[in-house]
Amino acid sequence: MKFLNYSLSIIFIISFVSCGSYKNFNKNQQQLITNASGSTPMRVFLITNKQDSILLRTKSSYIKPNPKNKTLHLLAKRLYSTVRDSMSLGVGIAAPQVGILKQMICVQRFDKKNFPFEIYLNPIIKQYSKQKRPCPEGCLSIPNKRGKTFDRAYTILIEYDKLDGTHHYEMIEDFTSVIFQHEIDHLNGILFIDHLNTEGN
Repeated sequence: MKFLNYSLSIIFIISFVSCGSYKNFNKNQQQLITNASGSTPMRVFLITNKQDSILLRTKSSYIKPNPKNKTLHLLAKRLYSTVRDSMSLGVGIAAPQVGILKQMICVQRFDKKNFPFEIYLNPIIKQYSKQKRPCPEGCLSIPNKRGKTFDRAYTILIEYDKLDGTHHYEMIEDFTSVIFQHEIDHLNGILFIDHLNTEGN
């Protein structure tokens, strides 16, 4: 009977953890996200730091959309605060850049009115146009480095989830397409400097 009670206790603990706030994040990620309010920027990981560089070169994992997950929504707010911080002022950021290896990006939509920043979960590029868009790029994680990429598709078809749990497909064009390609690269451990050995560089 004692063994049975012990086994049931273990099952209960496992079930509780799997259904709780750690479903999307491990303990370290949870602490990193919740150590400040949504208006507080997070530290940007830099390729010039050895440990940061290892993380930036690591692929991110799937993130389960959950409208009720407070940690997920807090991360979204802190990503926005980080990309708009006066030290950054970027047009996009990916979760790995703040030390969270999860498939979440924040992108400024220059193809929409008022150029809003929007959050995307698990974005995948399904199609690339043959037409390319040469574009000067920089990165918050690579200080004092800019270069012109020549292999970015002008138009892409993306598949993604939103924070509310809905699933979408969308065609993106022009400069906004480049931002998506740049940020989705981060989720796969790829940096824009990896594209600089293409034609024209």
